[in-house]
Amino acid sequence: MKNARPSGQGKQHGGGPLYAALDLGTNSCRMLIAQPAGGHFEVVDAFSKSVRLGVELERTGSLSNAGINRTIQALHVCARKIKLHGVKQKRLIATEACRRAVNGEKFMARIRNETGLKLEIINPAEEARLAVVGCAPLVSHEAKQVLVIDIGGGSTELIWIDIAEVAAIDRVSAMMHLKPSMAKKALRDIPGARVVDWISVPLGVATLLERYSDVEDDAARFALMSWYFEENIAEFGPYLDDSADLLEGLQMIGTSGTVTTVGAVHLGLTRYDRNKVDGMEMGAVDVDRVISHFLALGPEGRIASAGIGKDRAELIMSGAAILQTILRIWPTEQIRVADRGLREGMLYSMMNADGVFGKK
Repeated sequence: MKNARPSGQGKQHGGGPLYAALDLGTNSCRMLIAQPAGGHFEVVDAFSKSVRLGVELERTGSLSNAGINRTIQALHVCARKIKLHGVKQKRLIATEACRRAVNGEKFMARIRNETGLKLEIINPAEEARLAVVGCAPLVSHEAKQVLVIDIGGGSTELIWIDIAEVAAIDRVSAMMHLKPSMAKKALRDIPGARVVDWISVPLGVATLLERYSDVEDDAARFALMSWYFEENIAEFGPYLDDSADLLEGLQMIGTSGTVTTVGAVHLGLTRYDRNKVDGMEMGAVDVDRVISHFLALGPEGRIASAGIGKDRAELIMSGAAILQTILRIWPTEQIRVADRGLREGMLYSMMNADGVFGKK
């Protein structure tokens, strides 16, 4: 990532407009500030902070005061960065934790009053769309079916898209131009493509872990989390379709801290390197091997592991339960790892809408 000199006067970096995308999730508050660069974008500033906003949400139904205060502090930093860079075009979203919490809207008002930032609580359909758009550049020209897996803190989105009828050269573009709809399934078919089905499961790494936090045995807890997640995707169309055609030319793309952590451990990285992880491919057997390693380490071993660390030691197993369940249900040789997601989806969407891609 290139660093650009900030300016309180709103100086544009390289002559191009700046865009900000902020994603407030159940665990983290993350923001990117970027400018268009050809058909892509260049990040000029970034922010990421673990705020654990959704702690106790599964039990109480509300956002805790401690989580709210941690998040407000992080959002003050984001507000300063936006002002410092003079960003005019921005989109700031909140997802599952704020959707589910009884005090979610009240929290949005407090954010506006205290930081000046206006966040929108997006619906699951828009979250699914942004995940697809963010991961679109990783779609293979050979793919006929694409399953995008977004394992968040409070929810997991699965989006299955049939692109067999789209010309290979147009497949990335078709994915990036996915449009939202308020229809029952709330995702329109892409021209030349077909949204087979999508689902937003209200179980992510934090909420699934919290549900089984009283189970002391590590392996038993993992098995229960896997079983419960599968129970909650029974209404997903491809879960009921056992035809071989569904798996022909299937490409899985996983975006989440779970998937990137598994990828980094598979590569043997002791220090995370996005350049090595983003876009890499892992075999399903490699994923199983890494998860077996996590289980063998046990809770204390995972905390001490350089590839996992204290912050992710608990959450990695609930995410691993979700990931392994998906790979078992839809066997595939490989999964592509995406260190990208909603923020990238917002940036691509805003820049596409403004027609700035390709401008010098």
